[in-house]
Amino acid sequence: MSALNRASVSRHLLTARPTGTGIVHLGLGNFHRAHQAVYTAQAGDGWGILGVASRSATVADAMNSQDGLYSVLELSPGGSSISVPGVHTGAIVAADNPAAVVDAIAAEDTRIVSMTVTEHGYCMDPSTHRLALEHPGIVADLSGTTPRTVIGQIARALERRAETHGAPITVLNCDNMQSNGTQTRSLVLEFLQGSKAEDWVAENVAFPNSMVDRIVPATTDAYRAAAYELLGVHDLSPVPAEPFTMWVMEDRFAAGRPAWERGGAVFSDEVEAYELLKLRLLNGTHSLIAYLGALDGHATIPEARATGFIESAARAVLEDEYLPTVALPRDFDIDAYIASLFERWSNDALGHRTQQVGSDGSVKLPQRIPAPAIQLLREGVVPEHLALTCAAWLCCVVPLSGFDPGPHARAMVDPARERLGALAAHSRSTEDLVRSAIGQVFATELAESNDFARRVSDYVAVITRDGVRAAAREAARSRSSRPHASPAA
Repeated sequence: MSALNRASVSRHLLTARPTGTGIVHLGLGNFHRAHQAVYTAQAGDGWGILGVASRSATVADAMNSQDGLYSVLELSPGGSSISVPGVHTGAIVAADNPAAVVDAIAAEDTRIVSMTVTEHGYCMDPSTHRLALEHPGIVADLSGTTPRTVIGQIARALERRAETHGAPITVLNCDNMQSNGTQTRSLVLEFLQGSKAEDWVAENVAFPNSMVDRIVPATTDAYRAAAYELLGVHDLSPVPAEPFTMWVMEDRFAAGRPAWERGGAVFSDEVEAYELLKLRLLNGTHSLIAYLGALDGHATIPEARATGFIESAARAVLEDEYLPTVALPRDFDIDAYIASLFERWSNDALGHRTQQVGSDGSVKLPQRIPAPAIQLLREGVVPEHLALTCAAWLCCVVPLSGFDPGPHARAMVDPARERLGALAAHSRSTEDLVRSAIGQVFATELAESNDFARRVSDYVAVITRDGVRAAAREAARSRSSRPHASPAA
């Protein structure tokens, strides 16, 4: 940001600049900068954050050239506002200097290491939830001294803390994983199995569970122009975000924390209930909207949500298939929450893109679909719209020969696209492909369900032959007739 306009920037600063670093955050993407960083600024108690980008230097370079500053642009149909968190003390790129990441986490002044690296950043086997020991990065980190995976970097830094000053620390997972703190603890301890630091970590490192929620799209030139209009300064890396924001976590910190409650964070012993609400009702339904929308030619989530058959499908999967599988937190207003979800998905000022929401489905969907699908199948209910979600995802990322899913689906990024393509090339039928894909990507028990695999196969066939609208109509008819499966033993 231009030094000539620092007075303009100062008017929008949320807090005085920190003098030291207490938090190292892995994953310097838009979500962290519009979420944890804003809460830390609103706490106003001097905690500084060192941001660590995974691979790309774009954001780190922009922030370093702007004294660690950037703006958060809140967008809604009712108007826009802008703020500058001002809590980052620096930004580095892990791929360029992985040793610096370990050094930063191991530093005695660091009291929290937090992460938003998305689900696939943990090198976890989705079927077992254990560390993927065959992952090339984990193999290299277990045998080397300069780790490059997130779990390897955290584990090696904790080893160094144990060997040197021994100061306690908190590892705070802020990704969309059920029981994310507990899961991270298991992965780290599995990495350290047999290490001298294993017992020290168990006694001196806290891994609180947390749930985070805010829709934050990618930055574009249009958002840069909007930020300039409100800020009066050219920001190289503004962050667009919706007004809604939520953060729920356990109050288990080994070495203190910012007063995040001043920004509205909730400390609760019911984090898992909030997690399931978000993972299923928000994230799971969001995925269905994205895949149906992309296949129907819609570039953005608001466009897709405004389409009648997509809204009907979204309400069906949310109310009939996700909601019955979650236990609500105490005194939680579920009607207001559902209303807020559909309002958020209608935010055309934000314009969240279907290709962004639909990307990485092979990593995201295992967190959202198998557990509720299995629960319903055990109760003798075929989860038609969960099957439709799987089918629409497969049609987006591995379309059958002769079927064009459209530009928005083709633009989706998925780490399993090549692997699924190989399965498709060797599959004898659509059902064979579906069973293989579900078996590799989702839980084995779900793959072994004939009712579920057949419904996914049916919907893939309908989408390929007659289009996504026909598939949604069939799901709606099946929903109204309430077909049942053979209850699982």
